[in-house]
Amino acid sequence: MRVLLNGVGRIGKAILRIAESRDSFKIVAINELNTNIKNIAYSINYDSTYGKITDKYTVSGNTIVNKNGSIKIFNSESFFDIDLVINGIDIIIDASGSKINLEDIRKKKHLPLYLTHPNIKADKNVIIGVNENEIDYAKDKIISTSSCNATALLPILKLLDDTYKIEYGDITTIHPLLNHQKTLDSACIGSKNRDVECNFEFGRSSTQNMIPSKTTTIDACSYILPSINHDMISSSSIRVPTTTVGAINVTVTVERACTKESLIKLLNDYESNQKYKIILNNTCPLVSSDFQGEEYTSIIDHRFIDVKKNKMIKIVIWYDNEWGYASKVVDIISRHKLEK
Repeated sequence: MRVLLNGVGRIGKAILRIAESRDSFKIVAINELNTNIKNIAYSINYDSTYGKITDKYTVSGNTIVNKNGSIKIFNSESFFDIDLVINGIDIIIDASGSKINLEDIRKKKHLPLYLTHPNIKADKNVIIGVNENEIDYAKDKIISTSSCNATALLPILKLLDDTYKIEYGDITTIHPLLNHQKTLDSACIGSKNRDVECNFEFGRSSTQNMIPSKTTTIDACSYILPSINHDMISSSSIRVPTTTVGAINVTVTVERACTKESLIKLLNDYESNQKYKIILNNTCPLVSSDFQGEEYTSIIDHRFIDVKKNKMIKIVIWYDNEWGYASKVVDIISRHKLEK
């Protein structure tokens, strides 16, 4: 499959690096608003979080080239301005982080489009380990790969709900800082993409503070499993001054009796029988940086597993919000079946 990557920011760059390490699809074009092609190649070659790549890209005209092949660079406001047929594109990955009017896209004859953010209006929101087998490639032309938080959380909530039946609960995401935040105190931040007019807290220094915030994690979960929603589970978030790797503190009350021993066995059995890298059971005394670059997306810290009165379950989940999430985007797209 020949893929156009729309946007090569934090997630786009991770998708590119992971896809190049596999053999399931080929990114042959990038659409990026940054018009400096040398800078695009540089930002792919070198990364402060994940390090430099061995097979570095060089610039040749409007393409970047390494031993693995060449990638044509476009600088269009919309990927619809690109002649996708001439360039032999089969699939588009939108990793731009920008809002897209899906109704406008549906009016046009378009290629399969994957969105790296939750979108209730997508034909299908998908998380590996939850509903990847439900994709109908003949009908589902706009597919969301959900969010990093939901990708880490929902497989665990589904497992708990299927086994013990969740009554209610609460989650708190501890999330690394993001590019839209400020390094020093500034004015409030608005974001059309996040439906925020003016967020006072995000105008505060991201390197000096833990910043409380709302999270759309449960909304993203509900797009896939409607029973997992805000009526069942409350949520909040704290942004922390680290570059990558988040954690989710999960507390749920269940209907069916649960013991710590049965819960641990359930998690160990899942890890032993899974097809994709989803659950990883950790018993070591590790910290967040130890999970950097980890493709497993629901890393269960057994130091904090607890069950009270056979009803209340406490779990802590680690996940690399960039690399881990991007690996699941690659997994989902690798399953794609092109119509003949």
